[in-house]
Amino acid sequence: MHEILSQEKSIYLQISEMLENDILRDVLLADEKVPSTNELAKFYKINPATAAKGINLLVEEGILYKKRGIGMFVAQGAKESIKKKRKEVFYENYIKVLLNEAASLGIAEDELIEMIQKSKMQK
Repeated sequence: MHEILSQEKSIYLQISEMLENDILRDVLLADEKVPSTNELAKFYKINPATAAKGINLLVEEGILYKKRGIGMFVAQGAKESIKKKRKEVFYENYIKVLLNEAASLGIAEDELIEMIQKSKMQK
């Protein structure tokens, strides 16, 4: 978790996304302890309350769980939950937009598939 914070979005959202990224990349595994709010605050030079807000967001989503007096840990199935959530966001933000634009341009489904396959070949 050594990503750089940006001005593009709220810091607490960036903290939660960084933790999610570490889970997706298997840097943090199921039942593994995540950095504390104080550790995150110190590392990123942010308010501990901001770090806590990012962590609590993941607790609310069932990605992390708390062991009283010990800290926060990655929940079983967290990686799959994050993938599912991000696939839904990807669909809403990219695929639906792409399909709507294709429809407005009169691009048929088979033509769109052909375009996608052609772009794969160019890589």
